[in-house]
Amino acid sequence: MIWPFKPRYRKQVARIEVAGAIAGATRKRVLEALKEVEEKKFPALLLRIDSPGGTVGDSQEIYNALKKLQEKVKIVASFGNISASGGVYIGVGAHHIVANPGTITGSIGVILRGNNIEKLLERVGVSFKVIKSGPYKDILAFDRALTPAEETILQELIDTSYGQFVRTVAEGRHLSEQQVREFADGRVFTGEQALALGVVDRLGSEDDARRWAAELGGLDPDKAECYTFEEKNRC
Repeated sequence: MIWPFKPRYRKQVARIEVAGAIAGATRKRVLEALKEVEEKKFPALLLRIDSPGGTVGDSQEIYNALKKLQEKVKIVASFGNISASGGVYIGVGAHHIVANPGTITGSIGVILRGNNIEKLLERVGVSFKVIKSGPYKDILAFDRALTPAEETILQELIDTSYGQFVRTVAEGRHLSEQQVREFADGRVFTGEQALALGVVDRLGSEDDARRWAAELGGLDPDKAECYTFEEKNRC
């Protein structure tokens, strides 16, 4: 059968919003939405990001799904008030990125933090007896300081994850790893600064990003509407 017109999804820009911390629930929702974008054959996707970051694994899964979807759908990311750390990680999974001049972005890096309240516990007379299967099973325990060996283990862990982050940004933004490392030291910067660094492609609003996505998808930017997956309504 030959359809006399395109299904309505093929005339719309899909819109997925990533707001707040990127963790398990967000990952699940976004991955399900990306699958639906592919199944319904939307020509373009607007990925709206307003997130301070999140966990490494969840960000990586969303990024990988976006890279796979790039083969079939034109993707433009729109950075909102803040798109930092994991927000950048998933953002570089889009073909292009648009940010507001004042968007806070960057914070490219990895952090692992623990608490040591050993002295406080000594003051109040509290101690713990630990039985463990190996010397590092209680690494980052709050009742003692790290040993030099533990610091080495954790630093290697952070360095490995950081290297993955740098390579992802370099690949997604078509930059060398050395270029990325020059600004991937944990600092934050504005959208305007991000443009100069090559982290984003254009400065503009979410609607500017929508129009760009529509153009890339072969739609009329003045007429193409958004289909927002979370709320199932237009934007």
